[in-house]
Amino acid sequence: MVRNKNEWAAKVFALVKGGNVAAATAQIKVAPTVGDITRLQTLLAGLPPSPALRQLAAFVEEERALLAAPRLHRSP
Repeated sequence: MVRNKNEWAAKVFALVKGGNVAAATAQIKVAPTVGDITRLQTLLAGLPPSPALRQLAAFVEEERALLAAPRLHRSP
């Protein structure tokens, strides 16, 4: 089964665009890979700046850093 690499990021981005930041935050906490979070960051960069978006972007960066740490990688 071939999966689209951007599928997770696109779904979380849709949550953010729809205004459901709480659900997006919950999904970001269980992100599958660092690459997925990086793709989400790229999508978020295209949105107009707002205080909520800045806070979400900081949260995404923190989660990316945590997931990138070798001891915290989730097993497949």
